[in-house]
Amino acid sequence: MTQPLSVQLYTVRTALSADLPGTLRRIADIGFTDVELFGYVDRADEYAVALRDAGLTAPSGHARLLDAGAPDLERILSASATVGIGTLIDPHIDEERWTTREDVEAIARELSALAPRAADHGLTLGYHNHAFEFSNRIDGVSAYEVFADALSDDVVLELDTYWAKVGGDDPVAVLGRLGERVRFLHVKDGDGSHDDTKQVAVGDGVMPVREIVAAAPDAQWVVELDDHAGDVLQAVTDSYAFLQGVRA
Repeated sequence: MTQPLSVQLYTVRTALSADLPGTLRRIADIGFTDVELFGYVDRADEYAVALRDAGLTAPSGHARLLDAGAPDLERILSASATVGIGTLIDPHIDEERWTTREDVEAIARELSALAPRAADHGLTLGYHNHAFEFSNRIDGVSAYEVFADALSDDVVLELDTYWAKVGGDDPVAVLGRLGERVRFLHVKDGDGSHDDTKQVAVGDGVMPVREIVAAAPDAQWVVELDDHAGDVLQAVTDSYAFLQGVRA
């Protein structure tokens, strides 16, 4: 069964900061039933109520797990359970750690070691990439795929397809190699540059979106814009419509 479309709420962070319940209702009015959370750890009870009132669920959420400055892991896990997250995804591990095979494999071991603690809270762990995991090459292979090969099977992947392309790799080919390990797909579009403000509604940019989503039909497709020069809620609405059309 095809999973519902989701949207990473970082996309609408400005609106959320002004009106959390109202923004979630607007997301639901677009047609979304699923969202991906960020910045929820200190507001878990508030998010739980607002999500319920808007008729939304959060199958996935982002929280940094391996940073020295990250909040207490137990607090992250408890907050994730409170808001009903099923997969807790680390969205960013510092770029300087992705240069050597030893460092990359160490990241994989560290994240894998947290998986049993997450499982105690009913959570699966995952990782979300940026461009540097692909632009950094180790023996001719992206640091990302070195990482994936070293990761335990109980940690899943969320492939940000846009950043994979910006980093110099073909996201369709990456999905072909990684297969079902990719459980979530960040679907975004733009001009293919590092400039976040050049990101646009899905289907309006240079990304081969139809080929990408066809390569991961069983993953959850998560709309995201890191930034946008226009009305971001309109871009989210247009993205939803485009992806629903792809599925039709």
